Formats: sequence, structure tokens, C-alpha cells
Amino acid sequence: MADKIKSSYKFSKSFYDDAITQGKWWSKLYFKLLWGGVDDNEIARRVLSWIPDDFTGKLLDVPVGTAVFTTEKYKRMTQADITCLDYSQDMLERAEYRFHEAGIDNIKTMQGDVGALPFEDNSFDFVLCMNGLHVFPDKERAYAEILRTLRPGGKLLACFYLAGEQNVADWLANTVMTRMGWFTPPFDTAKDVRQRLEPYYEILDFHVEGAMLYFRAQKL
Repeated sequence: MADKIKSSYKFSKSFYDDAITQGKWWSKLYFKLLWGGVDDNEIARRVLSWIPDDFTGKLLDVPVGTAVFTTEKYKRMTQADITCLDYSQDMLERAEYRFHEAGIDNIKTMQGDVGALPFEDNSFDFVLCMNGLHVFPDKERAYAEILRTLRPGGKLLACFYLAGEQNVADWLANTVMTRMGWFTPPFDTAKDVRQRLEPYYEILDFHVEGAMLYFRAQKL
């Protein structure tokens, strides 16, 4: 499964940005069918607005992808200590190029697995997880590792595909997206996510739009 994910994102790196930013006509159709017409650009802006521009602590961005949504935000976060991790070296190289072109020098990038994060307990004030949790093969380990590395009082910010909201989206996720290696079942419903979070977090924001969930939760 891990090799399939790695190869799928290597294959898609040339059109990934257009796909998730709705930069082409076909990507608008993709979002209408898969996400129920949700504007991923707007949801990304909302999620990133939960991080202050003058933030001075430590942030983990996993998976960073190509940093198509985060580069402009990180340009403003000049005092933050930012670590960006992705399983796909191809995605990571594109993110690194973006950061270099933007003149950002306070970001560490590394290839790695969210299921085995190479960080000590209570390391981060924020963990940002955009378009990741529907991809991770072992979601139990992913949630556990994020919780472990987030300090008490720290915040998890995330957005991802949510099962059980749109019939067409569910069909595409379980057939096309899974077969291509871009998504990895099983997929959580809104109830599943709340059950994962509530024992360990205070849920500050929890929004479902189309087939996408975005939330902000603070570790207890």
C-alpha cells in the first residue's frame, strides 16, 4: 500500500496543483463530483486563518504536499519554527522549490511517515493536516502519532474527505480514487471523527461542506 501511494503521487505531481486548486475546467468538474462543489481554496484559507501570522511556536505540516496552499501563509509567519513532512519525495521537492522561490528560510523539510513521526512527545504547538487523513493507510497510527507529538493545549487543524455525505463522492472515493492510490480506505464519517477526537481534544470548530470536513481541535 505504501509503495502504491508513493507511485501514485509521483505520477500525479505534474497536475496535482491544478487538481486541488480548481485551476482547470476538468478540476472544477472533479471538485463538483468528488467534493460536492466545495471550494478547496476557500476551505484552505479558513483553516490557515486559525494560525496567527505572528505565531512564534513550533508547527508541523503533514503532509505538506506541494505547499500550493501554504506558501503564501508561511511567508508571513517569519517567527515560526515550521517543519514540513511528506511521504512522497516528489511532492516534497515541489514544496521545497516553492519555499526557495518565496525566500522562506524558517522551514525544515523531511521525507517521513505520519505513522512513525521522528519527533519527541509534546513537540508541536500546531499540527496542520490538510488533505491527508483520507490518504494515510493506517489512520489509527496517524491520529496516535499526531496526538503524541502535539503538546497539551496545542491544536490540530485538518481538512479531508468525509464518507457518508455525498453518494457520488463515496462512489468515486471507493473506486477511482482508491484504485489510483490517491485515497486509502477505510474512510471516516463525521461520527467516526468525533469519536476519535473527543477523548483527547476539545473540538473548537467542526464544519462539513459537501464531502469535506474541516476542523480545529485543542489537545486536552
